[in-house]
Amino acid sequence: MQRCLKWVKYLPGLGVEPTVITVDADQATYPVRDESLLHEVPPGVRVIRTATLEPFGSYQKLTGRAVPHGGFANEGRPSLTQQAMRFVRGNLFIPDPRRGWNAYALAAVEKLLTQGSTFDAVLTSSPPHSTQLIGLALQKKHGLRWLADLRDPWTDIYYTKDLHRTAAAAWLDARYESQVLRGADNVLVTSPETERLFRRKLPDLAKGKIVVLPNGYDEPDFCGESAPPADCLRITHTGTITARYRIGHLLRAVADCARRYPAVPLRLRFVGQVDAGVREQVEAAGLAGATEFIPFVPHQESVAYLLSSSALLMGIPDVALNKGILPGKIFEYLAARKPVLCVGPAGSDADLVLRETGAGLALPYDDYELMLSTLTGLAERWQRDPDLDLPASPAVARYSRRGQAAQLAELIRAGQATRRG
Repeated sequence: MQRCLKWVKYLPGLGVEPTVITVDADQATYPVRDESLLHEVPPGVRVIRTATLEPFGSYQKLTGRAVPHGGFANEGRPSLTQQAMRFVRGNLFIPDPRRGWNAYALAAVEKLLTQGSTFDAVLTSSPPHSTQLIGLALQKKHGLRWLADLRDPWTDIYYTKDLHRTAAAAWLDARYESQVLRGADNVLVTSPETERLFRRKLPDLAKGKIVVLPNGYDEPDFCGESAPPADCLRITHTGTITARYRIGHLLRAVADCARRYPAVPLRLRFVGQVDAGVREQVEAAGLAGATEFIPFVPHQESVAYLLSSSALLMGIPDVALNKGILPGKIFEYLAARKPVLCVGPAGSDADLVLRETGAGLALPYDDYELMLSTLTGLAERWQRDPDLDLPASPAVARYSRRGQAAQLAELIRAGQATRRG
């Protein structure tokens, strides 16, 4: 959501007039909402909200549980009912249960075209990957130039195995994925490894068709003062985290570091959705008394928690093809200018970004010694000076949302020139 929001925020100033088609908030079902971000949509931008048809209301009634987070992060160990619901979701709703919105979105576009509106390009962003089928339909019917923005892999996304798909359902989903990758004029991805993944599947895709446009940070979000605590070394994680992120060894290293440096009060803080498995790991490490859990907060409050930290924790889930996972939070972590403890595979795209910017490096899931040495280094630095903030880095500046919107605007203009030619 932030990716599209920031594009809409900056494109008008770059000579591109966006029209947004989205779901009526009163009819949508989402795990969390952040209404505070609405003020970032420029006043002159046309926003069209439509009806939708989604099964999540029925899901809530049948299970008595909240709408699933991405990757089922809020479900922990699934019950038999939840397992059955996952089977239904994976085999009857392909690519995903949000597909019920497509007819309404397409009708909204048809109405605009009938009224005389013209467009130089259509951009569809996913997941949910069913949204890409809207772009496919519009291109086939109207020949509109189409940019397919895939923020995550499609059939290879890590929670696909939890959907218990039959061979027929997997085949159909893969067919949709191929149609989108081949049909779009450009495919936008957030990491180099995701581009490599798609090219391994379809090696005949034209050179330059896939464009790596990473996520980023919005400079105005970080205009507040950094305020690292002087009374403790506080490590903060923001966003969703599950047991799949395998931070157990890091938690044990935090506990061991605290014993080695009793003069350095080590504290952990999780802001957002934390599943039961992670809470159990915190307990097992003996860190319950040193850990604070804060539920979901609006984005600007989340940024404030980053700025009031000594160091920041992030994880890459231990799943197949995880070297291409480059979460949006990494760029906000970089903007906060704190040391980053990243539990994940060495050589991953996230690891390369952290090394490039000097913010840290990936700590492999089972490399306890590297985790402990990294933490003891922070503790020793904190004893000398509680302010562990990093110097400003030109390498970080290239991930600004404004700059990425400029790249998108250039891509749209390049397409206009190609079509005129």
